[in-house]
Amino acid sequence: MNVLLSIVTASWNMLVEMAPYLLLGFTVAGLLSVLISPRWVERHLGDRGLGQVFKASLFGVPLPLCSCGVIPVGASLRQHGAGKGATTAFLLSTPQTGVDSIAVTYALLGPFLAVVRPVAALLTGFLGGSLVYALDRNDDEQPVEEIPTEACSSGSDCCETEEAPGKKTLLDGLTYGLVTLPRDIGRALVVGILLSGVISALIEPRALEAYLGGGVWPMLAAMAVGIPLYVCATASTPIALSLIHAGLSPGAALVFLITGPATNGATLTTLWRVLGRRSVLIFLLTVAVGALATGFTVDALVASELVPSSAMTPAAVTTTTGHEHHGDESGVGGWFGRGCAILLILLLVNALWPQPQPMGRGDLEMKTTSDVDTMELTVAGMRCNGCVESVTRALNECSGVEGATVDLAAGRASVRGAGFDRSLLADKIRALGFEVEVATAE
Repeated sequence: MNVLLSIVTASWNMLVEMAPYLLLGFTVAGLLSVLISPRWVERHLGDRGLGQVFKASLFGVPLPLCSCGVIPVGASLRQHGAGKGATTAFLLSTPQTGVDSIAVTYALLGPFLAVVRPVAALLTGFLGGSLVYALDRNDDEQPVEEIPTEACSSGSDCCETEEAPGKKTLLDGLTYGLVTLPRDIGRALVVGILLSGVISALIEPRALEAYLGGGVWPMLAAMAVGIPLYVCATASTPIALSLIHAGLSPGAALVFLITGPATNGATLTTLWRVLGRRSVLIFLLTVAVGALATGFTVDALVASELVPSSAMTPAAVTTTTGHEHHGDESGVGGWFGRGCAILLILLLVNALWPQPQPMGRGDLEMKTTSDVDTMELTVAGMRCNGCVESVTRALNECSGVEGATVDLAAGRASVRGAGFDRSLLADKIRALGFEVEVATAE
């Protein structure tokens, strides 16, 4: 019972520390969703050259896309004309950070690592994209799935809807930031907080320092865990703090924070299809070298005492079980932090509550009337709202499609229109990295 109470207490204190900053990050992310659309990004990255590579890496740093949601967006960039270098840069920098994860990093790990983390994402993105641009010069060929000239039907306004100003309102942004985004990362965030509570409660401070302290081996171990693991940038941050609490060096923790969100098995498999073998190998090499270089640099700066103690928040240098906590009742760690923690719990409960599933789960079928055709597809691999948006947009761009509805929970897509090519619809979704089942025509 005492152990369970310690885990709950540690998890609650972690939540109190991060809740105000995470709520701020969610809100800013919602505003970014209003100001920046995928089509806007594509318009600015639809060219080739090192300038586009840098822009792709820079655009990816603040966007709140997780390591699964960034894949279809990157594949769509490639389809719409972005070079392999720019696509690689975007896929490297985007999942490592986001305004929400930067805010949580500041709260838990201090302003120093809150600056290092996005800078590392920017540099690794630019390095990887530049290497792909220099060494994989197949951009003169057609992209993986070229958009046909008749992609937008004559009666469809799909190409105008995302660009039209004023289509998204402040309420849409708040809905995305406080409802959709928590729904995308809610489960991973809860697991991360609970896991950090377990580590903090069961392992004494610095108990593993002799095994997980500085040096290359802890960094290689963090990389070996991070590369195949599916974890989002925000959810990995409390885990990293607990590992530092247990004795892991800040540099090794940063290696985990870079490799965990940037790579996982499913991501690499999809990238193999979208970018090709050579680009994927460069992608992996860049992640590994960039993470190690960043980790060694951080540990060297900390050891040389060039980083002042003020660059670390109390949560990064004390335990998260309440011992030596420096927050007061009026500060972020006091009533305000607890109020934000309660609000965050309500948002997560709403996000994790089972959502209604408007579409049926019956067999795939094609129904034809005299005027409108409707078709349903099973789409495997969608994990977040970013995946839903990418699939919906890809379907709406196809000739003959008047509208498409995608159900994340059911893993199904419903298409209506007239005269659309069923095989083309499936191919468009597969090009984004998803698996599709199509019914045979009756």
